[in-house]
Amino acid sequence: MRRTMVWAVLALLVPAGARAAPQDSFARIDQINRASLVMTVEIGIVPRALGATVARALDQVAADAAKPGADRPDDYLRIEPLITAIAGADATRMHSGRSRQDIIPTVLKLEQRDRLLNLAKALDEARAALLAVAEREADTIVPAYTNGVQAQPTTLGHVYLGYASVLARDIDRLRESWARLNLSPLGAAALGTSSFPVDRNRLAALLGFDAPVENSYDSGQLAPMDMGLELTGLAANLATTAGSFAQDLYAQYHQTRPWILLREGALTGPSSIMPQKRNPVALYSLRMKASDVVGAAQAFVIMAHNVDSGMPDYKRNQAEPPGRTLAEAAEMCRRWTRVLDGLVVDRARAADEVAADYSTTTELADTLQREADVPFRLGHHFASELVSYGRSHDLRPADLPFPEVRRIYAEAAAGSGLKPDLPLDEARFRAALSARGMIDAAKGLGGPQPAEVRRMLGAAQARLRTDRDWLDARRKGLADARARLDAAFAALTREP
Repeated sequence: MRRTMVWAVLALLVPAGARAAPQDSFARIDQINRASLVMTVEIGIVPRALGATVARALDQVAADAAKPGADRPDDYLRIEPLITAIAGADATRMHSGRSRQDIIPTVLKLEQRDRLLNLAKALDEARAALLAVAEREADTIVPAYTNGVQAQPTTLGHVYLGYASVLARDIDRLRESWARLNLSPLGAAALGTSSFPVDRNRLAALLGFDAPVENSYDSGQLAPMDMGLELTGLAANLATTAGSFAQDLYAQYHQTRPWILLREGALTGPSSIMPQKRNPVALYSLRMKASDVVGAAQAFVIMAHNVDSGMPDYKRNQAEPPGRTLAEAAEMCRRWTRVLDGLVVDRARAADEVAADYSTTTELADTLQREADVPFRLGHHFASELVSYGRSHDLRPADLPFPEVRRIYAEAAAGSGLKPDLPLDEARFRAALSARGMIDAAKGLGGPQPAEVRRMLGAAQARLRTDRDWLDARRKGLADARARLDAAFAALTREP
């Protein structure tokens, strides 16, 4: 009720021809009717004088629907009587060459593209938040895991740049989907067009589409299915990454000494019985929303699977997939942004987590090969024996007694033809086992070394700016198209 009252106030302030409207099916059908009226008048299906009468009727129906508590029908067959009650039966000439079979897919396309752009905005905001953390924590040493086991040290900046790379690919997918989504079904009629000279290109332009869907059967009977699968698949792909991120962070809450948590307060919640608990509410809210997205995407697959073409199963209104899936994905991105904005990183604790285990031993084997020509497999065997010795004696890498290190190397080298003496002095040995030394020694493209992290960060930030420009351009294009439609429609109301 409150929302309806807001729109009623707006209706008093904005001229009827340029009136804003809630983004619901009624508003989108009204937009379609205005475009159809402009086109049918331009090509002579509707006489200009009648066009003026119908235009004024459309304005009146829209104004009535904006009143507090007014009905806003979502079916053209319920809206048409409201128009003819004002303009007479001749107003139905506006519907020439149209059917609900092309109106409904057009309504869905108008809704889907709005939600896809809303998703792009929320996704860009999540990327920006990821990049902000990556920049702030570019040199923060953290443990990284494979198979759920600490594997090698890296930096938090490096990890989050990795997640940002995935989101950049999601934006690529979104932009590619936009090119296929922003094509108009209107004018295809039931499926085979009609004998009226409907200008489908003009209809597409008036509604801000790039072009019509060319094949009229595809337009209303097939495209809603494969486009829905593409959009829900895009959202599910994004949600899978969000779920992975949430689980990575969730693992910290299993520890008694975590190194990254959410800021206490709005992002966490207390227990009703256990005073020590700080439940990560924002984190499991993100994960649950990601599950909602994946579930909704699968629901659309099931609805569309093994269904005759042209059936209503996959032609759903905006409350159902794929529109709902896109909306859920946008909300998921907003929750992700809140989590990122609320991260608290204990850098010393993260470094201590790395120092407590043997995840730098790969670099020890690499150093032996690089600097002393020790075959990697021998170096790997030596490092593995060091790990077994250290863990069995409850020693950290930094606490390994150097005489024992040399003894273990001699045993590992026995029978290899190499000298039994460890070819590294103690200082070089300990440097090779340090997390900072391993990270700084990285040479490969895309690695965690500081220079490479800075390069990737700069490239990611530049790419984000480009993607935001793309979004601004798409929204401006739609706004310009709406302005042109409103201007053409307003010209009709001035006809005698």
